[in-house]
Amino acid sequence: MSGNKKNNRAKRMKNERIKGYLMASTILLALWGLTSIVANSPALPSPVIVIISFISTLPDLAPHFLTSAFRVIYSIIFALSIAVPIGMLSYQDRIDRIVAPFIYLLYPIPHIVLLPLIILLFGIGDASKIILISMIVFFQILVTTRDASRNVSDYYVISLRSLGASNRDIYKHVIFPASLPKILTAMRISIGTAIAVLFFAESFATTSGLGYIILDSWSRADYEGLYSGIVSMALLGFTLYLFVEFLERRLCRWV
Repeated sequence: MSGNKKNNRAKRMKNERIKGYLMASTILLALWGLTSIVANSPALPSPVIVIISFISTLPDLAPHFLTSAFRVIYSIIFALSIAVPIGMLSYQDRIDRIVAPFIYLLYPIPHIVLLPLIILLFGIGDASKIILISMIVFFQILVTTRDASRNVSDYYVISLRSLGASNRDIYKHVIFPASLPKILTAMRISIGTAIAVLFFAESFATTSGLGYIILDSWSRADYEGLYSGIVSMALLGFTLYLFVEFLERRLCRWV
Protein backbone atom coordinates (compact mmCIF):
# COMPACT_ATOMS: atom_id res chain seq x y z
CA MET A 1 0.00 0.00 0.00
CA SER A 2 2.79 2.37 0.93
CA GLY A 3 4.52 1.50 -2.34
CA ASN A 4 1.44 2.56 -4.33
CA LYS A 5 1.28 5.84 -2.42
CA LYS A 6 4.92 6.50 -3.14
CA ASN A 7 4.45 5.76 -6.86
CA ASN A 8 1.38 7.99 -7.03
CA ARG A 9 3.24 10.78 -5.27
CA ALA A 10 6.18 10.45 -7.70
CA LYS A 11 3.82 10.56 -10.71
CA ARG A 12 2.02 13.59 -9.29
CA MET A 13 5.30 15.43 -8.74
CA LYS A 14 6.44 14.54 -12.27
CA ASN A 15 3.18 15.86 -13.75
CA GLU A 16 3.51 19.05 -11.73
CA ARG A 17 7.06 19.58 -13.01
CA ILE A 18 5.94 19.07 -16.62
CA LYS A 19 3.07 21.51 -16.13
CA GLY A 20 5.50 24.02 -14.62
CA TYR A 21 7.87 23.72 -17.59
CA LEU A 22 5.01 24.11 -20.06
CA MET A 23 3.60 27.14 -18.25
CA ALA A 24 7.02 28.83 -18.03
CA SER A 25 7.69 28.12 -21.72
CA THR A 26 4.32 29.55 -22.72
CA ILE A 27 4.88 32.73 -20.71
CA LEU A 28 8.38 33.24 -22.12
CA LEU A 29 7.23 32.67 -25.72
CA ALA A 30 4.31 35.06 -25.20
CA LEU A 31 6.62 37.75 -23.81
CA TRP A 32 9.03 37.17 -26.68
CA GLY A 33 6.24 37.47 -29.26
CA LEU A 34 4.84 40.61 -27.66
CA THR A 35 8.29 42.22 -27.50
CA SER A 36 8.95 41.42 -31.17
CA ILE A 37 5.65 43.06 -32.14
CA VAL A 38 6.38 46.17 -30.08
CA ALA A 39 10.00 46.44 -31.29
CA ASN A 40 9.04 45.78 -34.93
CA SER A 41 12.67 45.18 -35.82
CA PRO A 42 14.29 42.51 -38.04
CA ALA A 43 16.82 42.02 -35.22
CA LEU A 44 14.03 40.54 -33.08
CA PRO A 45 11.96 38.08 -35.15
CA SER A 46 8.89 36.42 -33.67
CA PRO A 47 9.27 33.05 -31.95
CA VAL A 48 7.23 31.38 -34.70
CA ILE A 49 9.73 32.49 -37.36
CA VAL A 50 12.66 31.38 -35.21
CA ILE A 51 11.11 27.96 -34.52
CA ILE A 52 10.48 27.40 -38.25
CA SER A 53 14.06 28.49 -39.02
CA PHE A 54 15.42 26.24 -36.25
CA ILE A 55 13.59 23.19 -37.61
CA SER A 56 14.63 23.89 -41.21
CA THR A 57 18.32 24.34 -40.26
CA LEU A 58 18.40 21.41 -37.83
CA PRO A 59 20.54 19.17 -40.12
CA ASP A 60 23.17 21.92 -40.33
CA LEU A 61 22.99 22.75 -36.61
CA ALA A 62 23.23 19.14 -35.41
CA PRO A 63 27.02 18.69 -35.93
CA HIS A 64 27.73 22.00 -34.19
CA PHE A 65 25.37 21.05 -31.36
CA LEU A 66 27.16 17.73 -30.86
CA THR A 67 30.56 19.45 -30.93
CA SER A 68 29.51 21.95 -28.25
CA ALA A 69 27.85 19.22 -26.19
CA PHE A 70 31.05 17.14 -26.28
CA ARG A 71 33.15 20.10 -25.14
CA VAL A 72 30.84 20.99 -22.25
CA ILE A 73 30.22 17.44 -21.00
CA TYR A 74 33.88 16.43 -21.22
CA SER A 75 34.92 19.61 -19.41
CA ILE A 76 32.46 19.10 -16.54
CA ILE A 77 33.39 15.42 -16.11
CA PHE A 78 37.09 16.26 -16.20
CA ALA A 79 36.65 19.00 -13.59
CA LEU A 80 34.50 16.73 -11.41
CA SER A 81 37.04 13.91 -11.48
CA ILE A 82 39.67 16.20 -9.94
CA ALA A 83 37.67 18.66 -7.84
CA VAL A 84 35.48 16.17 -5.95
CA PRO A 85 38.31 14.00 -4.52
CA ILE A 86 40.32 17.07 -3.50
CA GLY A 87 37.26 18.72 -1.98
CA MET A 88 36.36 15.65 0.06
CA LEU A 89 39.92 15.10 1.22
CA SER A 90 39.83 18.66 2.56
CA TYR A 91 37.69 17.30 5.39
CA GLN A 92 41.02 16.53 7.05
CA ASP A 93 42.61 19.65 8.52
CA ARG A 94 46.13 18.70 7.46
CA ILE A 95 45.05 18.45 3.82
CA ASP A 96 42.83 21.53 3.97
CA ARG A 97 45.80 23.58 5.19
CA ILE A 98 47.42 22.79 1.83
CA VAL A 99 44.32 23.14 -0.39
CA ALA A 100 42.80 26.30 1.12
CA PRO A 101 45.66 28.71 0.25
CA PHE A 102 45.56 27.61 -3.40
CA ILE A 103 41.79 28.22 -3.51
CA TYR A 104 42.11 31.68 -1.96
CA LEU A 105 44.92 32.66 -4.34
CA LEU A 106 43.67 31.12 -7.61
CA TYR A 107 39.86 31.20 -7.42
CA PRO A 108 39.46 35.02 -7.58
CA ILE A 109 41.54 35.22 -10.78
CA PRO A 110 39.30 35.79 -13.86
CA HIS A 111 40.45 32.65 -15.67
CA ILE A 112 38.63 33.51 -18.88
CA VAL A 113 41.30 36.12 -19.69
CA LEU A 114 43.74 33.21 -20.08
CA LEU A 115 42.04 32.07 -23.30
CA PRO A 116 44.63 33.64 -25.66
CA LEU A 117 47.46 32.04 -23.68
CA ILE A 118 45.70 28.66 -23.62
CA ILE A 119 45.19 28.83 -27.39
CA LEU A 120 48.89 29.56 -27.85
CA LEU A 121 49.82 26.57 -25.70
CA PHE A 122 47.21 24.02 -26.79
CA GLY A 123 46.13 25.16 -30.25
CA ILE A 124 42.72 26.07 -31.64
CA GLY A 125 41.17 22.61 -31.37
CA ASP A 126 38.96 21.08 -28.70
CA ALA A 127 41.79 20.86 -26.14
CA SER A 128 42.09 24.60 -25.52
CA LYS A 129 38.32 25.02 -25.08
CA ILE A 130 38.00 22.02 -22.78
CA ILE A 131 40.92 23.18 -20.64
CA LEU A 132 39.49 26.69 -20.27
CA ILE A 133 36.00 25.45 -19.33
CA SER A 134 37.40 22.80 -16.98
CA MET A 135 39.63 25.35 -15.27
CA ILE A 136 36.73 27.67 -14.49
CA VAL A 137 34.23 24.95 -13.53
CA PHE A 138 36.85 23.15 -11.43
CA PHE A 139 37.01 25.88 -8.81
CA GLN A 140 33.22 26.17 -8.55
CA ILE A 141 32.92 22.44 -7.84
CA LEU A 142 35.98 22.37 -5.58
CA VAL A 143 34.83 25.24 -3.35
CA THR A 144 31.34 23.75 -2.96
CA THR A 145 32.61 20.22 -2.29
CA ARG A 146 35.21 21.45 0.20
CA ASP A 147 32.64 23.48 2.13
CA ALA A 148 30.21 20.54 2.14
CA SER A 149 32.81 18.09 3.45
CA ARG A 150 34.06 20.54 6.07
CA ASN A 151 30.50 21.00 7.35
CA VAL A 152 29.92 17.29 8.02
CA SER A 153 29.27 16.79 11.72
CA ASP A 154 32.05 15.05 13.63
CA TYR A 155 29.43 13.05 15.52
CA TYR A 156 28.69 10.99 12.39
CA VAL A 157 32.37 10.25 11.90
CA ILE A 158 32.94 9.38 15.57
CA SER A 159 29.90 7.08 15.57
CA LEU A 160 31.18 5.17 12.56
CA ARG A 161 34.74 4.99 13.92
CA SER A 162 33.38 3.46 17.13
CA LEU A 163 32.17 0.57 14.96
CA GLY A 164 35.68 0.02 13.62
CA ALA A 165 35.33 1.90 10.32
CA SER A 166 38.43 2.77 8.32
CA ASN A 167 39.14 6.09 6.63
CA ARG A 168 37.85 4.63 3.38
CA ASP A 169 34.57 3.69 5.10
CA ILE A 170 34.28 7.20 6.52
CA TYR A 171 34.54 8.76 3.09
CA LYS A 172 32.29 6.17 1.46
CA HIS A 173 29.48 6.14 4.02
CA VAL A 174 29.63 9.63 5.56
CA ILE A 175 31.62 12.31 3.71
CA PHE A 176 30.56 11.45 0.15
CA PRO A 177 26.80 10.94 0.84
CA ALA A 178 26.70 14.13 2.92
CA SER A 179 28.50 16.11 0.22
CA LEU A 180 26.65 14.65 -2.78
CA PRO A 181 23.65 17.05 -2.77
CA LYS A 182 26.00 20.04 -2.72
CA ILE A 183 28.16 18.47 -5.46
CA LEU A 184 25.08 18.12 -7.69
CA THR A 185 24.12 21.72 -6.89
CA ALA A 186 27.61 22.78 -7.96
CA MET A 187 27.10 20.82 -11.18
CA ARG A 188 23.89 22.78 -11.86
CA ILE A 189 25.72 26.05 -11.40
CA SER A 190 28.68 24.85 -13.47
CA ILE A 191 26.41 23.99 -16.42
CA GLY A 192 25.38 27.63 -16.82
CA THR A 193 28.97 28.77 -16.39
CA ALA A 194 30.29 26.15 -18.82
CA ILE A 195 27.76 27.17 -21.50
CA ALA A 196 28.69 30.84 -21.10
CA VAL A 197 32.43 30.13 -21.27
CA LEU A 198 31.83 27.82 -24.23
CA PHE A 199 30.26 30.65 -26.21
CA PHE A 200 33.26 32.86 -25.46
CA ALA A 201 35.76 30.10 -26.30
CA GLU A 202 34.01 29.23 -29.57
CA SER A 203 34.14 32.84 -30.72
CA PHE A 204 37.93 32.65 -31.20
CA ALA A 205 39.75 30.88 -34.05
CA THR A 206 37.23 28.12 -34.69
CA THR A 207 34.81 26.98 -37.38
CA SER A 208 32.67 24.64 -35.31
CA GLY A 209 30.33 24.83 -32.34
CA LEU A 210 27.21 26.78 -31.51
CA GLY A 211 29.20 29.84 -30.44
CA TYR A 212 30.73 29.99 -33.90
CA ILE A 213 27.27 29.67 -35.51
CA ILE A 214 25.89 32.51 -33.39
CA LEU A 215 28.73 34.92 -34.15
CA ASP A 216 28.88 33.95 -37.81
CA SER A 217 25.12 34.57 -38.20
CA TRP A 218 25.45 37.87 -36.35
CA SER A 219 28.27 39.06 -38.65
CA ARG A 220 26.11 38.26 -41.70
CA ALA A 221 22.97 39.87 -40.17
CA ASP A 222 21.27 36.47 -40.41
CA TYR A 223 19.00 37.03 -37.43
CA GLU A 224 17.01 33.85 -37.91
CA GLY A 225 20.23 31.81 -37.89
CA LEU A 226 21.44 33.82 -34.90
CA TYR A 227 18.37 32.97 -32.84
CA SER A 228 18.44 29.36 -34.02
CA GLY A 229 21.95 29.09 -32.56
CA ILE A 230 20.83 30.73 -29.32
CA VAL A 231 17.88 28.33 -29.04
CA SER A 232 20.23 25.39 -29.66
CA MET A 233 22.58 26.57 -26.90
CA ALA A 234 19.62 27.05 -24.55
CA LEU A 235 18.40 23.52 -25.31
CA LEU A 236 21.88 22.17 -24.57
CA GLY A 237 21.93 23.82 -21.16
CA PHE A 238 18.34 22.78 -20.41
CA THR A 239 19.03 19.15 -21.33
CA LEU A 240 22.10 18.98 -19.12
CA TYR A 241 20.20 20.66 -16.27
CA LEU A 242 17.42 18.07 -16.52
CA PHE A 243 19.99 15.27 -16.50
CA VAL A 244 21.53 16.58 -13.26
CA GLU A 245 18.05 16.87 -11.73
CA PHE A 246 17.41 13.25 -12.73
CA LEU A 247 20.67 12.20 -11.07
CA GLU A 248 19.72 14.03 -7.90
CA ARG A 249 16.35 12.26 -7.68
CA ARG A 250 18.09 8.90 -8.19
CA LEU A 251 21.13 9.38 -5.98
CA CYS A 252 19.79 11.64 -3.22
CA ARG A 253 16.48 10.06 -2.31
CA TRP A 254 16.90 11.13 1.32
CA VAL A 255 16.90 14.85 0.45
